[in-house]
Amino acid sequence: MANGNEREMSLSRVFWITLRRDLMLAYRRRNDLVSPLMFFLMVATLFPLGVSPDPQFLSEVAAGVVWVAALLATLLSMDSLFRSDFDDGSLEQMLLSPQPLSLLVFAKICAHWMISGLPLTLMAPLLGLMLFLPQEGMSTLVLSLLLGTPTLSLIGAIGAGLTVGLRKGGVLISLLVLPLYIPVLIFGTGAVQAASTGLPVGGYLAILGAILALGMVLAPLAVAAGLRISVSD
Repeated sequence: MANGNEREMSLSRVFWITLRRDLMLAYRRRNDLVSPLMFFLMVATLFPLGVSPDPQFLSEVAAGVVWVAALLATLLSMDSLFRSDFDDGSLEQMLLSPQPLSLLVFAKICAHWMISGLPLTLMAPLLGLMLFLPQEGMSTLVLSLLLGTPTLSLIGAIGAGLTVGLRKGGVLISLLVLPLYIPVLIFGTGAVQAASTGLPVGGYLAILGAILALGMVLAPLAVAAGLRISVSD
């Protein structure tokens, strides 16, 4: 019993150490933090200029624009998830570590979401106001992004793990994960549109939560397998 508790504490400690390490490294590379946010802001800002500034039109498409911008901004930062560890040899040390690789991967994905997905979610209400999103849909927008952006990071990490050994894996990541992003985009946008029109949103959010739970269980295992394949090649 004591050994089981010690192992659980050890795994928890490894998780938090890995999470803290990645957050500290991200803080030192501030350009990597700012780029997805600037991209997110630019897409939502330029859309009215390129299509139509009509408030009625923008209120109808606001949910889709914010969600597509968040998806693309998350995808923009996925290539760097394992790239620096691969370049400096840290990734090989992770593979040789006695600790479960899936646990280390999950910690890195959590750090990625905290430095990309969470700031995007916090910025979303501002972009919603800019795009005349109805007030009824504002809280649902934030909640749907809180459920959806971690899933985007989990799915994107699978593509990043499979392509980490390639010099230019960014385009390949997009080809691999964009089809898997579509359900999250559909239900996330649908939840906000339903809330804006006064319809119930519980079903949409429940599906987003189920996808997130499934991704938390399966994605770290898939990423770990992908990393072993990439590094061994």
